[in-house]
Amino acid sequence: MAVNGQIIWADIFASSSLLQTYWPKLVRSYAAEALTGSPMPAHHARRADTQSAQAFLENFRGEREWVESEPGVYRRTEIDGAGFRAFELASLLPGTGFDVHLAKMTE
Repeated sequence: MAVNGQIIWADIFASSSLLQTYWPKLVRSYAAEALTGSPMPAHHARRADTQSAQAFLENFRGEREWVESEPGVYRRTEIDGAGFRAFELASLLPGTGFDVHLAKMTE
């Protein structure tokens, strides 16, 4: 999600069906963020592009990291970095071992 050209939130799901399941909740959270987030001054308004979105997603250099796990079921990792917070939910079920959901937002 971008506000005034600034990317402030990204969600990546393991499958389109999982995204479809969570879509109503995501739309509400995006709308709440747009209404309560601090707006950028109009003179800073610009258009978000694929390159800036990719750069936002690739920067996961954290300053702090917390991991919670249910062995053999899931691993949830929270990452605090310079100007962002992210979490990653990974399936640890036999035969899976992939990220189910990745979310990153600016702070």
